[in-house]
Amino acid sequence: MDDIAVRKIVRPERVVSGPWLEVIASNLDYHRATFLRKCEGLSEAQLRQRPVQSSALTLLGLMRHLQGVERAWFQRTLAAASPQFFPYPTYVTVAGDEWYDESDLTLARDVYEDYLKACEESRQMFARVTDDPARLVQNPEFGDTDVRFVLEHLIEEYARHADLIREAIDGAVGE
Repeated sequence: MDDIAVRKIVRPERVVSGPWLEVIASNLDYHRATFLRKCEGLSEAQLRQRPVQSSALTLLGLMRHLQGVERAWFQRTLAAASPQFFPYPTYVTVAGDEWYDESDLTLARDVYEDYLKACEESRQMFARVTDDPARLVQNPEFGDTDVRFVLEHLIEEYARHADLIREAIDGAVGE
């Protein structure tokens, strides 16, 4: 199939002991790769599939969300910068939250490239924005938090959704 956006993903080994920032950085990269493994080998149509009828969430929508997560938390929250978000169409939910419009026709390959770019931007600024893990940052969602909380929350964002969606698409399970 020519419309496969995410090809073979090699997941990095995790650092399981040592300086906290090295452990957390390696775990974040591990979860980034785990998410991409859930997208690996799927067609454009499969990435757009809504396998859970009660949810509008797709793997492609999750990929759009995660590029925003990377940029919002690393660039806006930790670096106090103005990120350059890709102009994906969004809508406001009944609860007032903004979410990516699943009818967006941006090709999966382009969303994937944007996602990889967002992750690389985060990796490049990691040491600079985490030099003081106890530093407090303003956070409209949780109140003032420290850098450690933000990094743990990023891992939580990766660990929450993809397994169920992939299993419902084609039965693939596991890490």
